[in-house]
Amino acid sequence: MLVVIANDLPPAVRGRMKLWFIEPRPNVFVSGVKDAVAKKVVAYLHDHCPLESGLMVFRRIPETPGYEIRGIGDTKRSLIEISGLQLVIEKQIQSASVA
Repeated sequence: MLVVIANDLPPAVRGRMKLWFIEPRPNVFVSGVKDAVAKKVVAYLHDHCPLESGLMVFRRIPETPGYEIRGIGDTKRSLIEISGLQLVIEKQIQSASVA
């Protein structure tokens, strides 16, 4: 399985993605492609999308934890790894300093 979330895609890339993926929301693509095809799609996105596209790619992998997350450009979300588990930071809480 492959899930791609983008801030903005070039029209040619978006059109190509629509051939093999469903687009449940604008710039959100989901597909059950095989692992080998998923690697090719991710390589295509790396080659054809500018950093402004802000891609976040979720890909199923056969190793633990079962998925891989990659960010390309400004994704508006941060990734963190804790004990080998990749997570997406939704909101960072600023700690209040005590005077």
